[in-house]
Amino acid sequence: MSDIIRLLLVDDQQLVREGLLALLSLQEDLEVVGEAANGEEACALANEKRPDVILMDLSMPVCDGVTATQRIHAKYPLIKIIVLTTFDDDTNVSRALNVGASAYLLKNIPSRQLADAIRIVMQGHVLLGPTVAPKVVSHLRQESDNGDCTIDFDKLLTEREMDIFRLLGVGKTNQEIADELCLSEGTVKNYISKVIQNTGARDRVQVAVWSQQYLHRAR
Repeated sequence: MSDIIRLLLVDDQQLVREGLLALLSLQEDLEVVGEAANGEEACALANEKRPDVILMDLSMPVCDGVTATQRIHAKYPLIKIIVLTTFDDDTNVSRALNVGASAYLLKNIPSRQLADAIRIVMQGHVLLGPTVAPKVVSHLRQESDNGDCTIDFDKLLTEREMDIFRLLGVGKTNQEIADELCLSEGTVKNYISKVIQNTGARDRVQVAVWSQQYLHRAR
């Protein structure tokens, strides 16, 4: 399997796309395979190019980034979508994560950090920018206080699956979970798949959100 990560850039501003292309092309393991100016073009190119990762703007004409993320994630769940935007308000963050985004970052992120974020997301991790994370935590606390999440995870998951579930909630990577539980990384991936299946979660992102709610209630 190739080590090159294939990228699709989605932004209605050509200058932004050109800037991202110039910066990311300097990375030997990253390759931009397409550019889109709106969500409709993004969906079409996702189908044509099958990129590994999509950098998705939110505010675009014709079809916005949240709608495009939802469509692409529903059809191609293995494609990782990183929201890259200037907006970090609660509504946009929540909507993007709920429809399948794997990361939510702001456009002022340094280029090296963006390249690292792409690699991290490709490994199956959830990533939030420094100003975004507090908003997610606050939103989760509000949901928890309102009693919106009432799933009894202890009854759905085995003891080992619960270990995995808790560690996902504190942002551990697959390798960190493997090291902490003395398991192979492949075994950890299998357990994560079982957790997703047994809880009925949409994907790893939703498992992490539920785990954070669970951990907050347990305090």
